[in-house]
Amino acid sequence: MKRNQSILPAAGRGLGGHLRTWIAATLLLLLAAAPASARDIPGAGVSIDDIVAWLHGAGYSAQIVPDSDGQSHVKTSSGGTNFGVYMFDCKEGRCGSIQFAAGFATHGHFDVTRMNEWNHDNRWARGYYDSTNDPWVEMDVDLTPGGSYELLDDELSTWNNSLARFVKLYGLQ
Repeated sequence: MKRNQSILPAAGRGLGGHLRTWIAATLLLLLAAAPASARDIPGAGVSIDDIVAWLHGAGYSAQIVPDSDGQSHVKTSSGGTNFGVYMFDCKEGRCGSIQFAAGFATHGHFDVTRMNEWNHDNRWARGYYDSTNDPWVEMDVDLTPGGSYELLDDELSTWNNSLARFVKLYGLQ
């Protein structure tokens, strides 16, 4: 384009076809570049049935199982390792946070001195051992206010990576 040329139509021609085309193309580009809206988690949180549906939608098996305290959690697995999804901060069947957790029965043969190594080197999931020296790994996920299923997908990915590293580090299954 020459220095003195303008992209606007010449005077007297009005807003001709070129300018309208340019405006329409610009608007289309702006609309196409707008991010898709996230699928929000309800303000009161998720129900246990929502978690099962979300896991099924992501290709996981998932079933509701009772806890010894009368509550329920979701049993599922990743990479051949079983884990539970526990519901927290619940009111009227909707929960503002969840916890991914996996425990491993080693019948007291777990070297508990190595757990600090895990907790020092891993940011998202924490490890501990129970009263019989069986190892556990857990990760809390806060869903309210303002959570989305895209964030929950990302948290599940982080959990899966952490769980796989924990299993590998300690030779568990």
